[in-house]
Amino acid sequence: MKNSSSYSSAALLAFLCLLFLSLPSPSFCAHPKCNSHDKKVLLKIKADLNNPYHLASWDPKVDCCEWYALECDRNTGRVIALTIFAGNISGQIPPAVGDLPYLQNLEFRKLTNLTGEIPSTVTKLVHLTFLRLSWNHLSGPVPSFLSQIKALTFLDLSFNNFTGSIPPSLSELPNLLALHLDRNRLTGNIPESFGNFAFGNSVPDIYLSHNMLTGTIPRSFGGLNFSLRIDLSRNKLEGDASFLFGKNKTVQFVDLSRNLFVFDLSKVEFSENLIYLDLNHNKIFGSLPQSFTNLGLQFFNVSYNRLCGQIPQGGKLQSFDLYPYFHNRCLCGAPLPACK
Repeated sequence: MKNSSSYSSAALLAFLCLLFLSLPSPSFCAHPKCNSHDKKVLLKIKADLNNPYHLASWDPKVDCCEWYALECDRNTGRVIALTIFAGNISGQIPPAVGDLPYLQNLEFRKLTNLTGEIPSTVTKLVHLTFLRLSWNHLSGPVPSFLSQIKALTFLDLSFNNFTGSIPPSLSELPNLLALHLDRNRLTGNIPESFGNFAFGNSVPDIYLSHNMLTGTIPRSFGGLNFSLRIDLSRNKLEGDASFLFGKNKTVQFVDLSRNLFVFDLSKVEFSENLIYLDLNHNKIFGSLPQSFTNLGLQFFNVSYNRLCGQIPQGGKLQSFDLYPYFHNRCLCGAPLPACK
């Protein structure tokens, strides 16, 4: 038999529930319904994508803030995020996405049958901060009109079939923190204008790997202080890349591997912030600088270059096996065989 304290607790709970229900639309319980304009736009997007099963929850009889792959603002009910991920979806990005005026986050990712170009209507999304259109089969040029979306902090177009050159106008995005153009078919040079990122509020991390870029790194990059990462690997870039480094640089990850870079490594100064350095498969010469022993390297690879001399003893350099040093002209000393 339940004691009196249990009955008292139940009675109190019942009283509180009745009290809450009697209040006129309390703000802590009620949430605005999906905006009717946004709902019509979303149903147009669904139709343009051929009504995929992935969007089966997009039922016009249901409040669209309850639908899958959406997020609404809790105060206004306007759609602020559209994230369509890993579905069996065919077609092109519907131009109607530009008619969601409060959208902050737009993501079409891992939709292997999503083709075509990026619609220019995305420029109407003045509140958009996050744009990820990756792991699809999008094609055509990287649109220069993306530079009109000034609020962007993150732009990811990686793992697609984009061709042509990188639009110089992307450097006009003042708030950009990360730019992913890797794993495409881009050609031409890295725009000289990218050195102008320093005139914005930040210098974005730049990912340009696995393309067919040619020419030299713009000298203006030497004035940039990348906060975390720069990845230019697996292109056909050439010339000097040493100016990317320096004692006062904050960059932690640098990948220049599988290019045609030529410079004297022994004359380069490195920041103690550097923890990842990949220079393999280039034409870099000279010796390994003694300053490498001061770095807390977690990954290191200088294989397949033209380096010579004894590997400095100390720091992390002997914690790697021989493969990060393999196939150089005359490097020697642990972990390679002793110098003669």
